Amino acid sequence: MASISINALESEKDVDVKQAVVKSITSMDERAEPKQGARVDPDLHLVQLAQSGDTQAFDELVTKYSQKLYGLVYHMTSNKDDTHDLLQDVFAKAYRSVSKFRGNSLFYTWIYSIATNMTLNFLKKRKRRAASSLDDIDTGVQNDPAFVDASHRSNPRRQININELQKKLNKAMMLLSEDHRAVVTMFDIQGMAHAEIGSILGVSVGTVRSRLFYAHQQLRGYLEEFQGSERYTE
Repeated sequence: MASISINALESEKDVDVKQAVVKSITSMDERAEPKQGARVDPDLHLVQLAQSGDTQAFDELVTKYSQKLYGLVYHMTSNKDDTHDLLQDVFAKAYRSVSKFRGNSLFYTWIYSIATNMTLNFLKKRKRRAASSLDDIDTGVQNDPAFVDASHRSNPRRQININELQKKLNKAMMLLSEDHRAVVTMFDIQGMAHAEIGSILGVSVGTVRSRLFYAHQQLRGYLEEFQGSERYTE
C-alpha cells in the first residue's frame, strides 16, 4: 500500500527518505484498481446483534474500526484533540443510527461515510472560524502513540530526518482543500480503491480520480521543492 505516513517511511531502509516519498507519490497514480464483485459483509452478524440492543457487539465494531478511523480523521485534521473528539461523536452517531442500517453497503463503508462527512463538516466550520493555520496544526504526529514505532528511536539521526519530513508532509496535506485531503487520506494512506472512496463520499469514480490527480500534482510539487531545498548533513 502506497503511503505518505511515517509507517511507510520506516519501510524504506536503504533509500533516502525524501526520495522514497516523492517516488511513492509519483507511483501511486499507477496502482491497479482491484476487481469489484459481490462481497459478503463480514460485520453483518455483529451489526444485527447491535441492532437488537447488544451493546457488546457494537463495542466490538468500535474496537475493530477505531484505529483506521483514527488514521482517517487525524490525517484530515492533523490535530489529536480534534480527532479524539470527532471519533467520540462518530461512534455516538453510529450507535444511534445503527438500527437504520439496511445493508445496502458494507458496514465499514457506512461508518466511514459517517466519519468522513462529520470530519469534512468540522473542517469547513473550522475554516470559517479562521481558527486553524499551519502554525496551529499538530505537525508532531511522530509523538502520537497510535503512529509511532519504537524502532524509530533506535536511530536518532534517522528519527530527526523522519520527524522533519513528516512536518512537511502534514503541512502539505493542510494546503489541500478538505475534499482533496479526504481522497488522498483514503487512497494513499489507507489504501482504499477508487470505487470504495466513491461509495463513501457519494461521488463517481471519475470524480475520485480527478480529485486524486489534482491533489497528487500539488503534493508532488511541494515535496519536490522540499527535496531540492533541503539536504541532509553527514
